[in-house]
Amino acid sequence: MPDFKGICVPICTPFDASGGAVDEGKLRSHTDAMLEAGIHAILSCGGTGEFAYLREDERRNVTRIVIEQVRGRVPVIAQTSAISTRETIENSRAAQDMGAAGIMVLPPYFEGPTMDGVRYHYEHIARAVDLPIIVYNIPQHSNIDITPEIFRQLLQIDNIQYIKDSTASLIRIQELVATGGKVFNGGDPIAFQGMLAGSVGCIWGAANAMPREAVELYEHVAAGRLKEALALWRRMVAAQLFFWNHAYNPSIKAAAAVLGRDLGLCRKPQLPLTDAEAKRLRQALAGLHPELERAAAE
Repeated sequence: MPDFKGICVPICTPFDASGGAVDEGKLRSHTDAMLEAGIHAILSCGGTGEFAYLREDERRNVTRIVIEQVRGRVPVIAQTSAISTRETIENSRAAQDMGAAGIMVLPPYFEGPTMDGVRYHYEHIARAVDLPIIVYNIPQHSNIDITPEIFRQLLQIDNIQYIKDSTASLIRIQELVATGGKVFNGGDPIAFQGMLAGSVGCIWGAANAMPREAVELYEHVAAGRLKEALALWRRMVAAQLFFWNHAYNPSIKAAAAVLGRDLGLCRKPQLPLTDAEAKRLRQALAGLHPELERAAAE
């Protein structure tokens, strides 16, 4: 099975001006931009890809487009979650048929099951596809927490080796690393610290706006250049805190626009940042681009 590591971008889904359709041209162009920046893997239809606002046919189309555009240059992982086990299996088989290198799966959300039901869910998905599965833990949205103990049990399933943890807890990252599984950090404000703690990389929405910096940070840490990594992180951290403390997807798309990547607006009811929020975002990005601070002050 492939060895996933490094910076994986949960790629934004661009929409046309009305928000009524996926903008295929922008999606292909943005995919190329991520590859040119050195991103190590791409995740389609993640949270930053607004999967919750996509119809099922749109989700599959986005995954198809990304896989076509990548052309095997890096792994493409498809986020295939659904509330029911049957629908998740259908989504996962479709992703496998399209050529995805792996899948990422939430526990069943909303009216979620017991932990026995969570284990049932992952066991049956794993039996249905021949792909590595990244367990997706974001309890603030799914209302189910994949604790280190539960993850340790899931690691007994043959094609589960990975977890993306989006709790933004450094304690949790260290506990998950101690299970022996492979951990991707999904909490923007601890990206640097999570890598130091032993995560194999980040599945990082902010990389849509700052892919080169995200890759550079990972490569500094991987090579043991911690002084350089810390200096870069200090320039990045204000933006990471902004993203985490504001509406996430509108913030990422707004940051991408400020930095020259037009990804359009989010699908409603996700609303754009207010003028005041946009000004604070420019100030937060000024650590990477000092000219933005001057512009924000005007």
